[in-house]
Amino acid sequence: MHPSTFEYLMPTDAQKKTIETARAAAKAYWDIIEPFLHDGDGKRLVVDKLREAAMWVNVDITRFPDGTPRP
Repeated sequence: MHPSTFEYLMPTDAQKKTIETARAAAKAYWDIIEPFLHDGDGKRLVVDKLREAAMWVNVDITRFPDGTPRP
């Protein structure tokens, strides 16, 4: 693993734009499916997993699989 794997990595300006686009897509998906979900554990799990997926997209945009920062 890269020494900075567990450190905060400031995204580049281009990566920030990509992250914003990905977050907007996750939010748009949530807006589509949320009306069909019932309040409770299932809905909570869906939003948790969608947020987790969005977080991993951010990681992938900024780092290679070994933790090395992407240029």
